Amino acid sequence: MLFRRGDPQREKFQKLAEGVYPSLYGTALRLTRDKDDASDLCQETLVRAYEAFDRFDGKNFKAWMLRILTNLYINRYRRRRREGLTSSLDDEDNLVEPVAPADEAPDRQMFDNMLGAEVETALAEVPEVFRMAVVLSDIEQMSYDEIAEVTQVPVGTVRSRIARGRAALRQRLEEFAREQGYLRPGVSE
Repeated sequence: MLFRRGDPQREKFQKLAEGVYPSLYGTALRLTRDKDDASDLCQETLVRAYEAFDRFDGKNFKAWMLRILTNLYINRYRRRRREGLTSSLDDEDNLVEPVAPADEAPDRQMFDNMLGAEVETALAEVPEVFRMAVVLSDIEQMSYDEIAEVTQVPVGTVRSRIARGRAALRQRLEEFAREQGYLRPGVSE
């Protein structure tokens, strides 16, 4: 159902959507690892949510929006995999570069950017279902119950996916630390 201009429901949706958009876009960016794909996914999520807003139960708008986003992402990912399409990490225009606050010292900013890029790269290498759980838990600060609602799996599965995702992320970051000489070979923190 689409709302007319000046309709209180439209204004309510817009206000709620503006409040969760940064979280929605951040999640989309971490899932897709591509700025254009993340923007497209957010746009499609907003359209779908707007069309279904009359069915929103009024409880947790952010969780509802993230459920729509994750369902769209999963469907898109499956469709692309069937069609043999994958997004290319070679497309430098769309790569996400973490940015530190401008008021930090340049050497600290350079170090943070380097580590931020490694964390993003390591997170991108975590298998999709585990990455999604880690992003929703550790970045979006959602509870296990909210993640279970968004991903439509039992809470026990959410806990397992988060644990496995964190373990995979830890392993990749330890590999990076060894390569950079931060950890001695064979040492695990």
